[in-house]
Amino acid sequence: MSISENVTHYLKQIEGGNCFGEKVTLVAATKTRTAEEINEAIRAGITDIGENKVQEFRDKFDLITGGNRHFIGHLQTNKIKYLIGKTYLIQSLDRDELLTELAARSVRAGVTTDVLIEVNIGSELSKSGYPLREAFAAYERAQNTAGLRVRGFMAMLPLSGDEQLLGGLADEMRALYERAKAQDENIRHLSMGMSGDWQLCLAHGSNMIRLGTALFGAR
Repeated sequence: MSISENVTHYLKQIEGGNCFGEKVTLVAATKTRTAEEINEAIRAGITDIGENKVQEFRDKFDLITGGNRHFIGHLQTNKIKYLIGKTYLIQSLDRDELLTELAARSVRAGVTTDVLIEVNIGSELSKSGYPLREAFAAYERAQNTAGLRVRGFMAMLPLSGDEQLLGGLADEMRALYERAKAQDENIRHLSMGMSGDWQLCLAHGSNMIRLGTALFGAR
């Protein structure tokens, strides 16, 4: 199927919302995709796009027509300057060093940067993010730091065929989200679910999914 057909298909799939009936936001993960491909997806109904690499974010920024711009990859502190004031949401606030620098640069630029706290829910050495036990404290630090506004949490589930394990991890993320949401009206997004596991994530409370291959095909 074409990109447009894929977009139409997946937007239809999420029309009913997640297991709580909440509206689901589909973020098109656009790593290595051309501006032409991304624009086709936007014309087909995609409202949010997410880049993994700062250079790609910069290079494509003016070539893409419309769409909320998310940054969803690991962010080095020396590249923050290229994103300030240009992102709808930075989904990968994964460590205190980044928190401090992102806040300082936002304040200097006179902007408030919306972020998600990234959680390493599977405790995987190969992935970044705060351990679950530290994630709420990280949220509180960011929430109380000028220049930042926390909008929720992001996680990537481990690669596993054990749906009971994955469902349990997703439930822990939803519980974290609910805990913050109960005290903070800014909390809106639980970003969890990619091309291989988005259905499971919606069944356990995610309200934002990040699809790349499913929309654009294999790289």
